[in-house]
Amino acid sequence: MAPEENPGTELLLQSFERRFLAARALRSFPWQVGGGACWSPGADGSLEAKLRDSSDSELLQDILQKTVKHPVCVKHPPSVKYARCFLSELIKKPSGDSVTLSESTAIISHGTTGLVTWDAALYLAEWAIENPAAFTHRTVLELGSGAGLTGLAICKMCRPRAYIFSDCHSRVLEQLRGNVLLNGLSLEAEITANLDSPRVTVAQLDWDVATVHQLSAFQPDVVIAADVLYCPEAIVSLVGVLRRLAACREHQRAPEVYVAFTVRNPETCQLFTTELGRAGIRWEVEPRHDQKLFPYEEHLEMAMLNLTL
Repeated sequence: MAPEENPGTELLLQSFERRFLAARALRSFPWQVGGGACWSPGADGSLEAKLRDSSDSELLQDILQKTVKHPVCVKHPPSVKYARCFLSELIKKPSGDSVTLSESTAIISHGTTGLVTWDAALYLAEWAIENPAAFTHRTVLELGSGAGLTGLAICKMCRPRAYIFSDCHSRVLEQLRGNVLLNGLSLEAEITANLDSPRVTVAQLDWDVATVHQLSAFQPDVVIAADVLYCPEAIVSLVGVLRRLAACREHQRAPEVYVAFTVRNPETCQLFTTELGRAGIRWEVEPRHDQKLFPYEEHLEMAMLNLTL
């Protein structure tokens, strides 16, 4: 986009830049007509309307370049809390719905690590936002959804036909359902007035006991998982459930599979690729994406594999 060709857009970007660099209260940003900011959108409508217009899809990227990806912020990052709150507000605008995430403040809580958002979930969400066509009008199954950030981002930004959050821990499933409802999404067969909203399901799925019959009911076009390679037992269980997913679509095209993870232990990653080979599942490394939208540690090594079942 060339902001100088549209004075209204240029003023909008300047307003976002100045307020973000000054760490102004989020309510002062020009989110919509009549907001607290002194920006007049004229005939172009509100920021929400601009972002919903697919012909103006670069506007979101321009705003990010003027805020979280601004050279000053890259060198001197704002607080993680401020950046996250800003991104949560921004990410809701294309659909006009709010994005709220409830999660634990402890890494391990109630006997599980699934109540907190892990870094690879942020990485996968960034990749999805950069590659929405991978999910648009498709049914997505997420394995080990945890707090649900990745799925909520995909539901808001990528327009899937249906999205299935899944996990095995009862407390995680309870939190997932709460986060789905907090974000204005309807669960399962509930009728919603928003026809653009995906059909959302929260499913209990234990990888060790899930049958081909149970998995076949999901009929996913895409399967994703983030930060689930935390121990050898989990890797073996994951590969097992992927094999059963392939078996339940024997006469159909197998789903596309993307697994994102933080490289903490190279031996763990090696075990995953070894188990994939034993199962006859081909894999290739997905190129690193350009976007760095969410705040996570810069020194962490992220990776994502594209699997062929």
